Amino acid sequence: MALPDLIEIVPLDQPVQAEITVPGSKSITNRALILAALADGETVLKGALWSEDTQIMVECLQELGFMVNVEGDPAEPCNRTITVYGNGGVVPRGGTETQPLDLFVGNAGTAARFLAPFLCLGSGVYRLHGVPRMHERPQAALFSALRELGYRLESEKGNDKLPVKIFGEGAKKGRCHVSIEESSQFASALLLSAKHGGWKINIIGENAEESPYVAMTSKLIEAFPKGGEFQIEPDASSGSYFWGVAYLFERAGFKDHIRVFDWPRTESQWQLDAQFRGWVGIGNNAGMKSSISRLNELADSIMTAIVLAPFAGQAIHFTDLGRLRVQECERVVALRTELTKCGTKVIEEGDTLTVYPSKLEELHGAEIETYNDHRMAMCFAILGLKVPGIKIKNPACVKKTFPNFFQKLAAVPPHGLGAEILDVKTGRKLTHEELFAD
Repeated sequence: MALPDLIEIVPLDQPVQAEITVPGSKSITNRALILAALADGETVLKGALWSEDTQIMVECLQELGFMVNVEGDPAEPCNRTITVYGNGGVVPRGGTETQPLDLFVGNAGTAARFLAPFLCLGSGVYRLHGVPRMHERPQAALFSALRELGYRLESEKGNDKLPVKIFGEGAKKGRCHVSIEESSQFASALLLSAKHGGWKINIIGENAEESPYVAMTSKLIEAFPKGGEFQIEPDASSGSYFWGVAYLFERAGFKDHIRVFDWPRTESQWQLDAQFRGWVGIGNNAGMKSSISRLNELADSIMTAIVLAPFAGQAIHFTDLGRLRVQECERVVALRTELTKCGTKVIEEGDTLTVYPSKLEELHGAEIETYNDHRMAMCFAILGLKVPGIKIKNPACVKKTFPNFFQKLAAVPPHGLGAEILDVKTGRKLTHEELFAD
């Protein structure tokens, strides 16, 4: 049964003891799928996320002709063991200019960007396209870099965005420059295929090679096996929602009630969001940092911190949010708009949001527009565990990265939080089966 179009989150009336598992990292899974397809022979990816974005990547690889086998994971329903049979850097042939091989990427930015350089290594013509929002998202810096390497790409609307035809010409030794001002995924996309393409990549923009997601890509390339098994970490961005509930309990005087199982080690530095607890102040008395940057302190979990900030007891400044504007939705405006609906004072100045403290009695419920953005839905669902009357529109959008998110909220402790989630239309409590987003 499908999730209703509008659900209400009922606040938790008492602390619960829970240790939650979260699915694998989307960022690592989709990078690993590209590397496995480029590898020689069989690679087994353990703990791989199985959600809309990663299913799209698998389907694109299968459409290209790669053999990809998918098996269940008994430890986490939204993980899979994925076996990829690589062709040693050979990408199967595409179509013709009049009949290109068509690949649908939905609204998966990683699939759209990582596949573009990958397809250049093939032969024939490929066409990447997605949903309307994906056709609005930036691609120009990546396309420019690929043209600098000598490849032909034709944006159908002449705006250097999707849909795009890519003319595969195989490996071409060369150098290119790529800007990561709008997205670090441009650099990651090139780096993933650079070895087989014979490319040298010069990364320009804020932080350049030190950009957290570029660093993740470089470390993943170094660590990736030449065949064999590769274990994918739990997704730290997804884990931030449950640490967020722990933060709300701690603010009410209850410590060590909720944990995320197998939380990535911060010293591994694979995922920037593994540092979420420190920046928000979970497990210490320092509280949330007064200023948090999207540039090099938190990644997508900064959205979770923004929604928790009304409870911080002081104004919190969230800086360098420009990239949030060109993701699944215009996230800066979306966060300001929906938090304001709930009674919070939020000021937007440039690419900074300042969230002011609020007493619980000053906050109130609202119908939250999610803008078809999975992270908007999950962030505000966590707020609903504290603030009465939070209703989430289009909750099924969480299928992009975390299809069983609402099941985790409602499951009986210790494997869930035991929250009640209602169908607003009928007032009925939703069952476990009804809370899966598909």
